[in-house]
Amino acid sequence: MRTVHDARASTASVAAALHDVASLGGFFVLQVGGPDDGWHSLARSYAAGFTDLAEAVARRHRTPEPRIDVSIAQLGHAARLWSPALACVVLHGIVPDLEGLQRADDGPALRVPRPAGWYADRLDDTSARALYRQVTGHLSALGEGLRVKVAPRLLDGNSASALAGAAHALLALRPAVRGPLTDLTTELLDTGRLAGTGVLTGPDLTFRRRSCCLYYRAPNGSKCGDCGLAGGVRRPALR
Repeated sequence: MRTVHDARASTASVAAALHDVASLGGFFVLQVGGPDDGWHSLARSYAAGFTDLAEAVARRHRTPEPRIDVSIAQLGHAARLWSPALACVVLHGIVPDLEGLQRADDGPALRVPRPAGWYADRLDDTSARALYRQVTGHLSALGEGLRVKVAPRLLDGNSASALAGAAHALLALRPAVRGPLTDLTTELLDTGRLAGTGVLTGPDLTFRRRSCCLYYRAPNGSKCGDCGLAGGVRRPALR
């Protein structure tokens, strides 16, 4: 019987996959290695309630409610987790190990100091469930540390929206992976807390969620394109 240890990918393979995925730009960038100065563990950020990033949202959007700030900050973080992890699985067959992730002291950028992961086809579990655990473990820790009350299903909807947004962006950049990308995204959206958060609405992996990130309540906000309340086109300017 194979073990998780047997499925471990080499450090070089994981690093190469993450570097390739980062070349896609935007939320796909997950920094690898480098000096430790300027970074701290995500566990510290979660324990602090992601307060600094929520405050940055409040300054940028002049929001009237703390829960809007938290929601937008969590949505941006979810996008930075799902995007590189999803792309690594689809493009390279590697589930990255996100346990040791760090965050920049001055912003939301993420870094893995020592790349590690597993070959998806060597795991006894499905790649979807392995990927789900890696990402939602972080989002659960973030939710537990929040100092502001936000509906759990709103946060789950943000996670699903970030996943679908990552899949939509990856498909536009690498259309040849439509089949496996669609299969993996569909399975993920039926897994755990993502189940029931929304539905894929087209072959380009557009998504309609059943909740709302609250961005429309910001002074210059509006309903996002996947909003459960209505069809819009704008999204919060995630940082």
